[in-house]
Amino acid sequence: MSRRGTAGKKTAKSDPIYRNRLVNMLVNRILKHGKKIIGLSNYLSSREKDSTEDRNKSTIRFLRQAIRGVTPGIVVKSRRVGGLTHQVPIEIGSTQGKALAIRWLLGAFRKRPVDPAKGCGDAIRKKEETHKMAEANIAFVHFR
Repeated sequence: MSRRGTAGKKTAKSDPIYRNRLVNMLVNRILKHGKKIIGLSNYLSSREKDSTEDRNKSTIRFLRQAIRGVTPGIVVKSRRVGGLTHQVPIEIGSTQGKALAIRWLLGAFRKRPVDPAKGCGDAIRKKEETHKMAEANIAFVHFR
């Protein structure tokens, strides 16, 4: 246990174009060798460069819908109890859930294009797999 105290909670900054924190989280995960401008240009080129306000709103709406569909509510963590390792289901917060969802979406998209807004793809499968694992190990909840 640390003797220095707890770390302060960090708040995500908003991106300069859409003024949205979720877009900034996504761009930070897209980064290539720490170059944020390249990550932002990759995101913008993928969402069709159109400067109309309706297009910007639909882009953010699509992103929110995709992340909401992939965000897990519960995950399993390994706990060692009495020489055995158990997979213990644990509820996670919204920030950690969004971070997992963004990581899964980008991993699935790099393999092949995915449409999580329609409820299909590798990221959706990963979320369902995580929930099934948590349901299967519900007996170990008391090991939290």
